[in-house]
Amino acid sequence: MQKILHLRYIQDLRTLLFVAAYFGFLVLAWISISSPWYVWLAWTVLLCLWSFFCATIVHNTIHSPVFRKKSWNKVFQVILSLTYGHPVSAYVPGHNFSHHRFTQTPLDSIRTHKARFRWNLLNQLFFFYLMVPSILKAERKFIRRMRVERPRWYRQYIIESLVLNGLRLGLLLLDWRAFLCFLVVPHQYAAWGIVGTNYWQHEGCDDSHPYNHSRNFVGRWLNFFAFNNGYHGIHHERPGLHWSLLPEAHRRWISPHLHPNLEQKNLLTYLWRAYVYPGKRVDYLGQPVVLKPVEPDQDWVDKIPISRHESDLGAVRA
Repeated sequence: MQKILHLRYIQDLRTLLFVAAYFGFLVLAWISISSPWYVWLAWTVLLCLWSFFCATIVHNTIHSPVFRKKSWNKVFQVILSLTYGHPVSAYVPGHNFSHHRFTQTPLDSIRTHKARFRWNLLNQLFFFYLMVPSILKAERKFIRRMRVERPRWYRQYIIESLVLNGLRLGLLLLDWRAFLCFLVVPHQYAAWGIVGTNYWQHEGCDDSHPYNHSRNFVGRWLNFFAFNNGYHGIHHERPGLHWSLLPEAHRRWISPHLHPNLEQKNLLTYLWRAYVYPGKRVDYLGQPVVLKPVEPDQDWVDKIPISRHESDLGAVRA
């Protein structure tokens, strides 16, 4: 099966099954148009969750492509764009370049210091919306640069955008209510969720420490559905490592050196403590977070030598 599908890792059968399930759920939801409102609500909730799971697949794919064949990875990114609601290639600049290269500095478009509500729950709820202006500004500049320097990457981005927006337009014309419930809301939730993970993975950590720079969540169920995205520390250390290898790599290279408070077993328990009760903004040692002075975003796009980072471009690689 692995050879037939040209998979780099057999574990990505789960990846393909999750993506196929998303489209199956979408079709079933769409044909339930005449059902009562609570059936619509149930499908919307399920699609929100599944679109987020697919967003974690997007994250994994731009670091470690699924297939051995470049052409298959290009097609897969187009398909993934439909599950996530945004061109997969557009995830590359803000995440692979800005966040991974310049974590928690003014060159990181999604650094947690930019969220400054006194009530910590609001920081998590609105983190995505606070980050969007910076993400989009850098993304547009990156795309303009790539149009000149890497036209193949630019073409891939355009293809993903055209297919995605063409489908969205068609479904909007088919039924605007179903379009809003089954596409717009789940896709917004996925984007909100995948960007928002940055807050609870980095807030209150030690940016300068070789191991304590990220919060890790090692619960089995979370990592089954989120494709091991809970193992964030090792991902930052070795971003190209396939998701199936992260748990063992975490146990070998991160866990022995990590502060115990940065290895959480249950995400929901952590979220309750961090945002509900006691809900205080504290670091991993339990001390109040001292925010740095407000720093404007710095332009990172012109600082990246693309030729040195071809492997960070997703499906379109040298």
